[in-house]
Amino acid sequence: MKFSACFVYVLGTIGSDDKRKTRTYVGWTNDLDMRITKHNNGTGAKSTRGWQWELLYAEKYLLRGDAMSREWYLKRDRKFKRELLRNWVI
Repeated sequence: MKFSACFVYVLGTIGSDDKRKTRTYVGWTNDLDMRITKHNNGTGAKSTRGWQWELLYAEKYLLRGDAMSREWYLKRDRKFKRELLRNWVI
């Protein structure tokens, strides 16, 4: 059985005309660099199209199920995402 690392990541973006319009996106992938490139090229998730994203946070997992579970948790953790944005947008 071959294992490849999986990553859970949080991306952030700021509205071009209003710094108060910040957004986050949480996802998981096997190839972090490729996935961020896809998001920024408009071929990633539908909700990320039209924005330029920066990596705010990433975690590495050996098992896909662990990464997917953590993604589910982070998508619902508003406090965590708010703290990431607060530290990023200073």
